This record gives sequence, C-alpha cells and structure tokens, in this order.
Amino acid sequence: AAAALAACASGPTGTPDNEPTLASLKGREVALAPDPGVVTNEAQTIAAYRKFLESTAPSAPQRREAMRRLGDLEMDLADSRAANDEPVAASGSAQGTKNAGSSAAGGPDYRAAIARYQDFLKQHPKDAGNDRVLYQLARAHELGGELELALKTLDRLVAEYPQTAVMAEAQFRRGELLFTTREYAKAERAYGTVLAGGTNLANPNPYRERALYMHGWSVFKQGRLEDALHSFFGVLDLKVAGRRDDAGAVAKGSDKGGDAGSERRSGLEAIAGLSRADRELVEDTFRVASLSLANLQGAASIPPYISTDARRSYEFRVYEQLGELYAKQERIKDAADTFSLFARQQPLHAQAPQLQARVIDIYQRTGFANLALEAKKEYVVRYGVQSDFRRANPDGWARAQPLVKTHLTELARHHHALAQKSKLSADSQEAVRWYRSFIASFPQEPDTAQNNFLLAELLFEDARFGEAAVEYQKTAYDYPRHARNADAGYAALLSFAGDEKRAAAAELAPVQRAGVQSALRFAKEFKDDTRVGQVLTNAAEKLFALRDIERAETVAQQVLALKPEALPAQRRVAWTVLSHAAFERGAFADAERGYTQLLALTPERPSVPDAGRNDVVERLAASVYKQGEQARAAGQARDAVTHFDRVAALAPQSSVRANAQIDAAAALIGLKDWEGATRTLEDFRQRYPNHALAGDVSDKLALAYLERQQWPQAAAEFERIAARHSDLKLARSALWQAAELHEKAGDKTPAQRAAAAKVYERYLTQFPQPLEPALEARYRLARIAKADGNPGREFALMKEIFQADQRGGDARTGRTKTLGAMGAIAMAEPALAEYRKVPLVEPLAKQLKAKKARMEEVLKAYAVASEYGVAEATTAATFHTAALYQDFGRALITSQRPKSLKKKAEIEQYTVMLEEQAYPFEEKAIELHEVNARRSVSGVYDQWVKSSFKALGELRPVRYGKVEVSEGTIDAIR
Repeated sequence: AAAALAACASGPTGTPDNEPTLASLKGREVALAPDPGVVTNEAQTIAAYRKFLESTAPSAPQRREAMRRLGDLEMDLADSRAANDEPVAASGSAQGTKNAGSSAAGGPDYRAAIARYQDFLKQHPKDAGNDRVLYQLARAHELGGELELALKTLDRLVAEYPQTAVMAEAQFRRGELLFTTREYAKAERAYGTVLAGGTNLANPNPYRERALYMHGWSVFKQGRLEDALHSFFGVLDLKVAGRRDDAGAVAKGSDKGGDAGSERRSGLEAIAGLSRADRELVEDTFRVASLSLANLQGAASIPPYISTDARRSYEFRVYEQLGELYAKQERIKDAADTFSLFARQQPLHAQAPQLQARVIDIYQRTGFANLALEAKKEYVVRYGVQSDFRRANPDGWARAQPLVKTHLTELARHHHALAQKSKLSADSQEAVRWYRSFIASFPQEPDTAQNNFLLAELLFEDARFGEAAVEYQKTAYDYPRHARNADAGYAALLSFAGDEKRAAAAELAPVQRAGVQSALRFAKEFKDDTRVGQVLTNAAEKLFALRDIERAETVAQQVLALKPEALPAQRRVAWTVLSHAAFERGAFADAERGYTQLLALTPERPSVPDAGRNDVVERLAASVYKQGEQARAAGQARDAVTHFDRVAALAPQSSVRANAQIDAAAALIGLKDWEGATRTLEDFRQRYPNHALAGDVSDKLALAYLERQQWPQAAAEFERIAARHSDLKLARSALWQAAELHEKAGDKTPAQRAAAAKVYERYLTQFPQPLEPALEARYRLARIAKADGNPGREFALMKEIFQADQRGGDARTGRTKTLGAMGAIAMAEPALAEYRKVPLVEPLAKQLKAKKARMEEVLKAYAVASEYGVAEATTAATFHTAALYQDFGRALITSQRPKSLKKKAEIEQYTVMLEEQAYPFEEKAIELHEVNARRSVSGVYDQWVKSSFKALGELRPVRYGKVEVSEGTIDAIR
C-alpha cells in the first residue's frame, strides 16, 4: 500500500491537468482486485516512504500520514533488531545515509524514529493524532536510553491528551520511569491513574496487574507498608485466589476448613495454572508482602487484609510465605509463631496441619527441642481422633495421622523417660496422657499393644497401681498374641498387690477381689507359665482373707493338684488355707487334721526359731481347744475337760494352753469338783503368775475356797481381786468381803483378828468414802480392839465414828447416825469414870458439889446420844441416865456420916434426911426406866430395854418383879 501511495505521488512530468489526481480520486469508488501482495522488507518500505516524503509537496494531505508511518516503521525496525539481536543491514536509501534502525555501534538505533516523530510534531503541532506520536516518541526515547526525555514526552502526552486511548500505557510507562528514577510518590500517582481506570471486561487493561504490583512497590519504597499491602493483596487476588494446586485441589479456605482432596507440594510451586511470568510475579509479590508484614507486626498484621472469600482462599499462603521469610532470616521463633498462628486461628483449615508441621520441623532443625515438643503436642491435640478437624476434614485428617502417630509416640516416650529421671508425678501424668491418646487413636496398629504395656509400666512406676492393673490386663488379654501377654498378665497381679498396700480399709476388699479375678484369669490363660503355682497360691490366700471360704478351698485344692507338683512353700500355703477354712466353718476336727499335715511340711529346726511353725502349733492347739468349747456348749463337760487337757499334751507351749486350763477349771467348777478346780487353778497360778487371766483365777479360787470353807484362803483371793480391779466399787466390795472373811476366821485367835483388822485399816486408807462403810469399818475395828482388851483403841475409834458422823452432812445415813450415837455413848465413858472417882466423904458439901458437877457432864454426854433419835442409842442413853440417877441416890444414902454426929438418934435423923434427898434421884431413875420400858410397846426391845425392865424389877418389885406363868398353846384355835 505504501508503494502504491508513493507511486501515485510521483507521476511523470508534464502530465495534463485533466489527468486524474489524488484529489479527483477522493470521491471516487474504485473496485480493486485482491492484492497479490508485495514482497518487500522493513528497510525497503522505509526507503520508499523517505522517497515519497522527499518528492511530495509539504502541503500534500498524505504527507502527514506518511511521516507518522515512517516513524513507526523505523521504531518497528529498531524493535525487531533489539529483539532478534540482528547485524546491521544495508540501507535502501538512494542518498547513501547511515543505516536506518541501527546505531553506530551496530545495535538498535531509535534516533531515526525520534527525529521523525519530532519533525512531525513540529510540522503538525495540532494534529489530532499527536497523542499517538508523543507516545511513540516517548517509547523511542526510553528504548534509546534517554529516560528523562521519555518521561518529559509522556508528561506532555498525559497533560495535553487526557482522553488519549493510550493513557493507561502512558501512565504505566511514566510510573516505570519515575520508579526507575526513584520518584516513588510520582510513580505511585502514575500507577494509581492506571488503576483508576477500573476494570472493563470487554476491553481489559493489559497494564492493570503490573501497575497494581508496581503501585505497591512505589508505596513500599515510601515506607507506607500498610498501604502497599493493599496493592500486593490486590495482585494476589488476581493471580492466586481460587486457584487449584497442580494436583487439582482447590486452595479454598473458609471458616469450616477447605477441600483437601489430594496431597500438595509445599510452597508456591504447587499453585496450578500460572505462566512462568505470572509465577515470578506471584513469588515476588509474596516476597515483598512478607517483607512488609515483617516490618509491621508480623503475622498479627495479616487479619485486616483477609477481608474477602477470595483472600481467605489463599490466606494460609500468606502465613506460610511470611514464616518462610522469617526462617530464611533465621528468626526461628517468629517463623514458628507465624505458622502456628494460622493453625490456631484456622484450626479447621485443610492446610493447618501442614503449617503446624512446619513449626515442628523448624524447631527440630534448629535445636529447640522443648519448643518442638510443645508444637508436637499442639499437633496431636488439634488433629487427633477427638479433634474437630477430623469431622471438618476427614481426608485431611487421614493424611495427618502418620505424623500424629509419630508425634504421639515421641511425646509418650519423651515424657516417660523424663518421669523415670525426675520421679515427678507431673511428668508421669503427661506421659500417660500421650500413651492413652496413642492407644485411642490407633487401636489396631501392631505397636499399640507395646505402647499399652509401656503405659501400664509408667503407671506402675508412678505408684498408680489401680490404673496400671487395668492397662496391664488390657495388654495381656485384649490384643492378639504378642511377646508381652504373659508378662503383662503377671504385672497386673503385682499392680493389684501394690494397690492393696495403699488402699483404705473400706476400699481394700474390692481391690482384692479384682486381684483374685485377674489371678484366676492368668492361671487359665497361661496355664503352662511357671508362675501359675504362686499365682494360685496368692489367690487362695486372698479369697480366704475376703471370707470367700468355699472358693478359697477350691483354689487351694488346685494348688495341691498341680502337675508338676507345686513348691513346698506353695503347698504349705494351700494346706494353711484348707486348715483355716475348716477352722472358720467350725470343722475343728478337720482343722486339727489339716494343721497336722501342715506341721509335717514344716520340719522343726530346734536351733532356728521358726515363727511359721509356732503359728501352726498355735492353730493346732486352737483347733483342739475349740473342740473343748464345742463339747462344753453341748453340755458334755467331762469331754470338754478332756479336750482342754489335751491342749497341754499336744502344744504345751501354746498360748491357748492357759485359756484351756482356765476353761478346764471352769468346767470342773460347773461339775462342783471343787478339789479338781482348786488343784487346776493353783497349778495355773504357779505356771502363769503374770498371765492376763490371773484375775479369773482369783475369782474362781475365791469361789472354790468359799465352797470348801477355807476362809483365810478365800479372804486372800478377795484381797487380790480388790488389788487387781480398776473398778473402785468392785474393788471396795472385794476388800470388804476379804475383811469380813478374816473377821469370820478371826473369832478364834488374835492373829486372825489382827489379819481382819489389817484389812479394815487398808479399807479405810483406800476408801475413806462413802461415809457409812467407813464408819462401819471403824466400828468393826473398835469391836476387835474391845475383844483384844484395848479400851484406848476402842475409845479412839468410837470418838472418830462420832466426829465423822457429825461432819458427814448429806452423806449421813440411818446407819451412820446409829454408829454416831453409839460413839456418843462411848464418849460418855470418860466423864462417867470421872464421876465415879468422886466419893461422898467429908467434907460432904464440897464432895457432893463436885460429884454433881461430874454427873452433869455425864448427863450431857448421854443427852447428845439421845438427840440422835436412834432407837438403840436412845434406849442405851436412857438406861445409862437412869442408872446414873439411881447411882447418885444410892451414893447419897451411903455417903460418909459427919463425924460431929455422935448420937444414934442424930445419925438416924441424918440418914432419914439423906433418904429424903436421895428419893427424887431414885424416882427419876424409875421414871427413865419406865420410859425405856414403854418403848417395848412400839416394838423396841433391845438389851437396854431389857436392862430397864430388870432395874424396875429391883426398884419396884411389886409392879415389875412378877414372873409370868405359861399355860401352853391351844392347838384347836385356828
């Protein structure tokens, strides 16, 4: 077309004016045949355009287009050579100028294009298409290395042609040039203009993605990292959001996790559908975004930018790339925290396990073992069997399980080793936690049984015996056969044993029962195991302790029936259980036979004390003793005595022999065999002087001695009883009885009375209260003193009785008052003695006065006794008072006569006077005796009443001296 245009512009000289011209052709329609094409090249075309411009008038309308076209061709030629790196070709110019599109150095040369565009702009400054010319000119400057001129040209373009169709590209190129010259704020605005054009789906902006990326960089270079991130995330929205990985899985995030339909490769290389350029753009965008986040608050700055579903689809990659940046920078903690933060914030996301695995990997590679351990804990908790992740992402959960299994094993073994070293329960509990988690997560794995065994071992080491037993049994019986079945079963029994030692009394029985069940199961499942004999032996013992007698006997019989035969020690235990069982159910004859067998298995070694053999002997003696008890209960007393005596013959040193001897004595007492009982009891006392049953001996001997009327011996036993008993009332009673028995025996000899007195005195020392028996004891002592002819001792005791009663207060009783009154009477004896010492002799008046004074003292003493109101004391006081009056009257009559009386008449007259003086005293005596006598009407007829009657018989014989004549009884009266 250019060639045809040039041909039209240079017709032959002298052509008539009426020949068709370009102007005449303007309005004509020409039918053109299809152009067969012209074989040419860019250089030839450029030469043709130059020739056309040289030969065309400046005002020719085609010239303007030809100039633009020539500039474009020169630009294309330079671009082509730059792209293909071709050698300089010869120019087709007839003028012989330098080659178009090449520089002097032989490379692409844009100066020809620049000159052509500049000429065009000078010749056509107002051309409507100058925006395109300016654009090409700017491009030529830029490609030619004249960046400042290129920028100025673009500035002119966007300023003069705001509606130009190339505005987006022009602004983009402005931004590139401004960014290159580090004018980042201007570059930001230029890129912003490109982005402000919006998105036109019908005519998409090819510079938008790149402009968005560079806009972010321009803002980043200004230090406005938050704003820069908006642009970078915009690029990622365009390039990454919703893309599938190279295995076909969509990297789509949501609150409920994502589709994890296949395995992923790590990193950005897993993103599918990206060209090489796009992949480089994405990688660089993630890199600069990560740098921005790292210079802000790291992973904490990410959430505000994840504002759409599109961004949530690649959110995990943002955390991943930031973490990888930290890892390259060796910021280990920041890297791990970043990976971990996403896993915590989005626990159900399909990629959460992958990022948490990176945390573990980083810590392990950099030697942070403890942090790696904690990260493993998080991993197995989040993605284990009980995790929410399992329900949200079953496929992803299945892929995570190999690591879960590995980490659970590592955690359990680590904490197990730590617990063994530290001995701390906290470390043990942590290991238990991970063992249990492994077992629950992988119940069918081949190594689960081994882990279960290690769990049981750990629990046992931590003294958690009950839990250990459960896990040992599970290991032994709930898994297919493996190398540790029998060992686990036996270890369960050791665990039950340990639990028994620590169990409270209320919890012991259930633990023992569980242990027995486990033992019987062991014996059944592993019957060829060499430990079965010991296991069954222990089970028999436990069953017996649990009072399951019947089952205990059955298991003991199993021990005795083992082939090969159980060890002697185990057989001894079996016979022990059988013998004890027979004893427990009252089959004492069977028990005796069993203990006899047991003794045969326990050889006697005289030089070595054998507590076990001694115990068997004791049990044998107990079996015989119990047979005696059974005979006694059946009323077969003689048979009982025989069995009790047999204990001494079979087991003379047994502890039950003493009991048997006491019980034999009791049976003899029951049979009233007092002599046999006494002999047995006296032998017991000789053999066992300090035995706890010695008190029973005293009781029984006291009875036997009483029955045999051996009073001193009986009294001695009661003294022992009194000395032994802590019950004061019982001790007091026994001591009193001992004293009475001594007193009973003491009627015959002074020594025996002394023995009684000694016990009464001990009684008063030990039991000064209650008042009544204490006064009674003094009274008994006074009687003994009287019998021994010791009036001083007698008087002192009676005085003590009187004084004690006077001070007795509320403790006084009728008996104490009686004894007190008798003491009062006894206290009159000294005054009476003094009265009797005064004779009525000259001078009579003086002596009479003295005797009356002594008489008044005696009367006062008897009056004290009478005031008690006690019949016995009152009658005694009345009698003694009457006797005193009678004696005083008699003393008057018999008093010495004055020497001055010489004559018989004077003496007779004096005697009559004395009789008159004595008469009132005699009458007073009669009156008092009559008072006493009248008491008989009230039923009081003691020795003092009788004495008063006798005195009245002497004083008034007519009235009181009569003798009654008995006439016998009349039987017929009914």
